[in-house]
Amino acid sequence: MFLVTAMIQPQKFEDVKKALFDANVHKMTVTSVKGCGQQKGYEESFRGVVSEVNLMNKIRLDIAVNKEFVEPTVDAIIKGARSGNIGDGKIFVTELKECIRIRTGEKGSDAIG
Repeated sequence: MFLVTAMIQPQKFEDVKKALFDANVHKMTVTSVKGCGQQKGYEESFRGVVSEVNLMNKIRLDIAVNKEFVEPTVDAIIKGARSGNIGDGKIFVTELKECIRIRTGEKGSDAIG
């Protein structure tokens, strides 16, 4: 069991979601987050006051998958999110020690589905 966490551009979310659905990955948690990386932000001016915006809007996807779905999930995220520009995002794959479905009490791979 693995947790695939991806930080992507908000405008790429629909493309990533479609690629995931095409890869038969339908379960995910989606969160709006702010962060910065190599982009380092930008400057904007409001009423003559220049301010630096260094936390960019991002979408965080958390997807718990069994071992056979790790590679298709990662490939789908890359397919949907890649523009070739700085700020496309990151993908983290971590091993899950345990997963429990609250409704049924199922554990492990059965709980992930």
